[in-house]
Amino acid sequence: MTDGCSDVQTPNISNYYCSKSADERSAEERAIDAWLPVTSNRNAKWWYSAFHNVTAMVGAGVLGLPYALAQLGWGAGVAVLVISWIITFYTLWQMVEMHEMVPGKRFDRYHELGQHAFGKKLGLWIIVPQQLIVEVGVDIVYMVTGGQSLKKFYDLVCKKDCKDIKLTYFIMIFASVHFVISHLPDFNSIVGVSLAAAVMSLRYAYYLFLY
Repeated sequence: MTDGCSDVQTPNISNYYCSKSADERSAEERAIDAWLPVTSNRNAKWWYSAFHNVTAMVGAGVLGLPYALAQLGWGAGVAVLVISWIITFYTLWQMVEMHEMVPGKRFDRYHELGQHAFGKKLGLWIIVPQQLIVEVGVDIVYMVTGGQSLKKFYDLVCKKDCKDIKLTYFIMIFASVHFVISHLPDFNSIVGVSLAAAVMSLRYAYYLFLY
């Protein structure tokens, strides 16, 4: 009878854990799990991930895809789509491979990978500015888009019976809701929001397919 460690020959994370007792391994794993609040909750189900992924992927990018393909043409459009898929898949593979490449440590944040690859100071200067540019730009775009969507819904429901409200107020309403949601402890806390968003995403994707 074997414990699964006797046939491990390569100096990797499996060897590291095999050299320790079960109690030591479980204690270390619990400590690592508790290190980052977002990873401390292990009660999620696989369908939670499905909701989150659908919500993340079927959004403004997918809605803008037909327009982008129309502008590029079938040849260039499909080529760019395939190249984007390859880059995304390769990046995902890298993140999975590098997540626990150092025994006893998890790289749960991009800047940690940057610091491990380029050094503590240079890694921050390379990664963090790019993160800030992307995050600030995406936040601005989605705040404005969300506010416009709320205003459009308000105008469709009320038509001429309601008072005209400036777009700024709808942007502030949308931002306020996101401010509250962003302070929830983990992804499990917003599974209901992700489910509703996933249903809506699939519905408008279906309508685009029909029309």
